[in-house]
Amino acid sequence: MRIVFIGVVEFSKHTLLKLIDLKADVVGVCTKNESAFNSDFADLGYICKQNSIPCHYFNDINSQDSIKWIRELKPDVIFCFGLSSLLKDEILNLAPLGVIGFHPAKLPQNRGRHPLIWALALGLKSTASTFFFMDSGADSGDILSQKSIKISQKDDANTLYTKVIDTALKQISEFLPLLESGNFKRIKQNEKLSNIWRKRSKIDGCIDFRMSSLSIYNLVRALTKPYAGASLTYKDKDIKIWKATIVKNNQKNIESGKILRSNKRGILVKTYDGAINLIKHDFEILPKVGEYL
Repeated sequence: MRIVFIGVVEFSKHTLLKLIDLKADVVGVCTKNESAFNSDFADLGYICKQNSIPCHYFNDINSQDSIKWIRELKPDVIFCFGLSSLLKDEILNLAPLGVIGFHPAKLPQNRGRHPLIWALALGLKSTASTFFFMDSGADSGDILSQKSIKISQKDDANTLYTKVIDTALKQISEFLPLLESGNFKRIKQNEKLSNIWRKRSKIDGCIDFRMSSLSIYNLVRALTKPYAGASLTYKDKDIKIWKATIVKNNQKNIESGKILRSNKRGILVKTYDGAINLIKHDFEILPKVGEYL
């Protein structure tokens, strides 16, 4: 089974290496050599070079140049694991088995943008790793494989990303031989259960200490590395916050945003319903007790 692989992020790197380990017939890889869009960007070119796989660098995967390159490889199936752009029909119809995509959510729920970030920011208790046959919609095609993933209170973007990768690699081992033999099943998505998460904006990452401690904690863990980080404004500068813990504080007469402690152990700040300790941050000079964030 001839496979053309498309991907530009860390998840793409791990799944491509898994296919190579499984001795899958990867006949070509489409990737980028840079990306200002993906904070978890990964150039797959070196993997191709090490394994003598033809590599095509693209700016627009839907360009005629990319389509021609893929078509000439005569793939039986295309794997698109880690690309935010929608594929046009010309690519979707290139391979007999179609294009298999990936979305780290329990489809048909939570289609759309930034699924890991929103899952953590909203405090969800679970998500999923889903491989599906791509169509002209956003994450709306028939499901090939889906596995649930629990989200613990201690998970952040990095640990949840790792859970997703580990789960996805097991799924690939399971469904690859089914695709090769033709014994796979396609499960239609129930449109009545679907919703679409929107693209995250800069303001979605801004900490407002009038929020609850839990909401701030969820926001910080959702946006920590490999993502862009939650932020606050201090003396007209954007400061990134990478890790925080919730601290009980029952004092009702302290305004939200007031700094209660500031030292090497963290910056303790009053929130709407308690306090939160900012443990990892980009402050070069610590703010003072009594100041406001």
